[in-house]
Amino acid sequence: MDITGSVALVTGANRGLGRQFAQQLLERGASKVYATSRRPEAVDLPGVEVLQLDVTDAESIAAAAAAAGDVTLVVNNAGITTGANLVTGDLADIRREMDTHFYGTLGVVRAFAPVLARNGGGGIVNVLSALSWFSTNGAGAYAAGKAAAWNLTNGVRLELIGQGTQVTGVVLGAADTDMMAGYDGFKTDAADVVRTALDGVQAGDWEVLVDDWSRGVKASLAGDPRDFYRQMGVSV
Repeated sequence: MDITGSVALVTGANRGLGRQFAQQLLERGASKVYATSRRPEAVDLPGVEVLQLDVTDAESIAAAAAAAGDVTLVVNNAGITTGANLVTGDLADIRREMDTHFYGTLGVVRAFAPVLARNGGGGIVNVLSALSWFSTNGAGAYAAGKAAAWNLTNGVRLELIGQGTQVTGVVLGAADTDMMAGYDGFKTDAADVVRTALDGVQAGDWEVLVDDWSRGVKASLAGDPRDFYRQMGVSV
């Protein structure tokens, strides 16, 4: 996937990783970047074309796909975190997480896959999380949504490979963004996350493990899960 000269669309581009994706795509030579948000007035990045896009609204997705018919690279970045656990959390919050991370991502992929096919194949980037592979108290719904999005990424990659669409999953631990403002652990600089992600896209990688945390969590999957949770300080 050659970023130079590409036409990119980034969801959730008003802040955090999404804003960094839009900015760095421009810096790497994208000819146009559609910066989308549920609230387009919140996008303040010079040089982008702003579109309204709510990934939980099918009509909004369809309108964006119709308006951005020249797209060759889609970055599925939009996300939320409600702090809901699965057994005791508000079911409405759990559904919001799944609607955003799984159905929202899938909706964007389904809408833009024909666009990408018409434009030569292009690429899709799905921003995932190391929480795709484990869970923690206060993030049960988020982890479940990201786990679903991770396997969604694997599935659509196989479905779209025949039309020449490169699908890249970007997995990270904590990034230094507004969403993670209340997290006290180590956080990777948002610009570094996006730089590593786009390097992987440019190289044709199927999956980009951004940091030591995501690499360590994935490596732990080969072992007894109790060992991992013991290291996390969970009494098992």
